[in-house]
Amino acid sequence: MAEKRRSGIGMPDSKSGKAETDNEFLSQAGVSSLLRNALLKLVEARSEDPIGFLAEHFSNLASETENGTAERGDGQHQHTSHEQQRLTTALWHLNLAHHSQRSAFNNNIRVAYDLLTQNSSGCHVLGGIPGRLYTETLQCLCSDGGLSMSAAAPLLQRLRCHDYEAVPFELFRQGALTCAVFADYVRKSRCLYAAVASSPEQSADRALCCAVLAALRGALETSHGPDSVRYLEASAMISPGELARAMAGARATAGQQAGPTMDAREFEDEAAALFLARVRSVS
Repeated sequence: MAEKRRSGIGMPDSKSGKAETDNEFLSQAGVSSLLRNALLKLVEARSEDPIGFLAEHFSNLASETENGTAERGDGQHQHTSHEQQRLTTALWHLNLAHHSQRSAFNNNIRVAYDLLTQNSSGCHVLGGIPGRLYTETLQCLCSDGGLSMSAAAPLLQRLRCHDYEAVPFELFRQGALTCAVFADYVRKSRCLYAAVASSPEQSADRALCCAVLAALRGALETSHGPDSVRYLEASAMISPGELARAMAGARATAGQQAGPTMDAREFEDEAAALFLARVRSVS
């Protein structure tokens, strides 16, 4: 036994050696850094589906790598492919955090902006994002937020730039934030309509809808400043008590007889118009 112990003196621990080798491999391959960054993004986004979030994160990284190694050959085709890949990745970053998470949302806007100002060589273009790419980004944000093109069109008309213009960061930030807030606002207006409709299958009483819209208009008019987030905060402050009073007043005025109705589409358009009237046009 003593001989066996002596013969083992100076020999490396196989498990320790393997652990060092594994750590060296992970470090040299950059895996540790990739995992750390992915986990930081996950914590920042607070995703309800962590596995799906990480899968999409690594899928985007893989797509970026493939796109980078394939940047040869047909110039115009490669340029379009690279631009579309940058747009997809930028949108992913923009949707990582809700706009209410101000710090995380602003950080993601900066990352997206930097991606969109890169050319096919990876260099940043001076002046800002091309107007065409900026408008396309806003269209995608509205779509991702659940807005139809007809609902988003009036907002995009106010925010769009000419294709040949260069969009600076602050304008890009305001445009992205306004689209995110508007999508939230429209969702809230749908909830307001559901509160006054007697059933999902029937249109709501027009007098009730007008009363709710009047309460919404009053809430928006109490907000101050150019920040569109304040309009969302104002609309969210309409309490159930205020709605009940507005609806009771409308019923008292209209009487017990059934009157004209307003469908969900019309109500949403009217509510959206209240918001859009307060959005400044870019041009």
